[in-house]
Amino acid sequence: MSDDLIAFARESSAWPFQEAKELLDKRLKGKTPDKGYVLFETGYGPSGLPHIGTFGEVARTSWVRRALELIAPDIPTRLFAFSDDMDGLRKVPDNIPNKELVGAHLGKPLTRVPDPFGTHNSFGEHNNARLQGFLDSFGFQYEFRSATECYTSGAFDKALLRVLECYDDVCNVVLPTLGEERRQTYSPFMPLCPRTGQVLQAKVVERDLASGSIVYEDPETGDYITVPVTGGACKLQWKADWGTRWYALGVDYEMSGKDLIPSVELSSKICRILGGTPPMNLTYELFLDNQGQKISKSKGNGLSVEEWLKYAPAESLALFMYQKPKAAKRLYFDVIPKATDEYLSFAEKGAEQTGKALFDNPAWHIHAGKIPAEKTPLTFSILLNLVGVCHSDDPAVLWHYISRYAPTATPEANPILDKLVRYAIVYYEDFVKPSKVFRPATEAEKVALGELRAELAKAGPDADAETLQNIVYAIGKAHEATFPSLRDWFKAQYEILLGQEQGPRMGSFFALFGVTESVALLDKAINGEALA
Repeated sequence: MSDDLIAFARESSAWPFQEAKELLDKRLKGKTPDKGYVLFETGYGPSGLPHIGTFGEVARTSWVRRALELIAPDIPTRLFAFSDDMDGLRKVPDNIPNKELVGAHLGKPLTRVPDPFGTHNSFGEHNNARLQGFLDSFGFQYEFRSATECYTSGAFDKALLRVLECYDDVCNVVLPTLGEERRQTYSPFMPLCPRTGQVLQAKVVERDLASGSIVYEDPETGDYITVPVTGGACKLQWKADWGTRWYALGVDYEMSGKDLIPSVELSSKICRILGGTPPMNLTYELFLDNQGQKISKSKGNGLSVEEWLKYAPAESLALFMYQKPKAAKRLYFDVIPKATDEYLSFAEKGAEQTGKALFDNPAWHIHAGKIPAEKTPLTFSILLNLVGVCHSDDPAVLWHYISRYAPTATPEANPILDKLVRYAIVYYEDFVKPSKVFRPATEAEKVALGELRAELAKAGPDADAETLQNIVYAIGKAHEATFPSLRDWFKAQYEILLGQEQGPRMGSFFALFGVTESVALLDKAINGEALA
């Protein structure tokens, strides 16, 4: 990487570069950490399947990591995708088979709960495999880490003994955040009961730093049990676990949602008590549904990765995650076409940009600097309109129109466009078609549409989009009494011809659909025939 490119990257206003520069300058002081690399981390709770938030967090963290690698090429980096698979299972998920099998093991670590799907040794391992498959499908570069492995292998032993040594100080941080009843039995250590295998919230009655053990009171029998805090015999409470993990692994950067701000603050205090330095943190805003309510997996009011990818390419979802991570955004089906078209625009610009402008382009980050060279001559939105007027779910029918509009485009030469055609068909059928409402033209509107029809016919079948757009503008201006603004004229065409309130540049649409076909469409509208 040349010094000029590094300089351009450092000047970039793109938020991943801003984050990387702050990490490099403030935390790292321009140097490689003593452990030999910069550690990025993302966390995952494997009691459920990976979701759209998982994608967003790993993608965003990866972009910051890549930005750091560009501006500091001599500093190695690693990214851990950490699974909290030693947590006790609190309830049986609704979306699994063999619920009775799982229900008999409530309270046990997820890696000790039988796999209801029968594919792995435990439920935790099953979901960990799903996580890794999910991340691998998007090409993320990461290293998987299991809490169970870290606890049982001894990797966390030194940190756990340090928590035992700082026991009172850790408790003093956590206790003010708890209710009165929970304070009476709180301990940062949760022993795994030798009798039941469950993760216990038990009262610790004695601590022995010399032997590295605690004595706890069994909540059911009242017996006093001695267990080591190391070797996987205990795990830490969530509020102590996160800060201790930062300390044990030396995490340098981790993102988290706005709802975890108190936990970040508390975990940072615990990390410092143990003698570590908390990671640099980016707090991202949460997703909202179309009603402005926080998205919840239990409510089912969100949009899953699988649902998004049914209707649009992964790059469009990546762009949605890239844009303004610190701003709350509504995540529902209506945002998909806009995100897709914005991605296409950024990708087309990025293929020709250089220097700082390129590093400011989201497509550079989404594609790790390797933006596809293919130009897409049509937007996703206009393809949706084409599907609507063609009344066909056959991609070959749409390509018949596309090939006239863009003669050099073919499914083989334009695979991105071909995929968009197929996405558009599915999206149109599920979301656009059910909400279409065609309204009849008023007598005054019929006059304007008649003039438009005549001018299009005069322009002929070979007229390009710009010529047709100029005709549309001229007709609208000539009928100012009917349409006080051009926006009113465009809206009338959308509602009458397309059955919707918003739409494409009509010149481009007429060119794509064909002048002859557009004249026939206008004839139907003028004559009051059904367009649906």
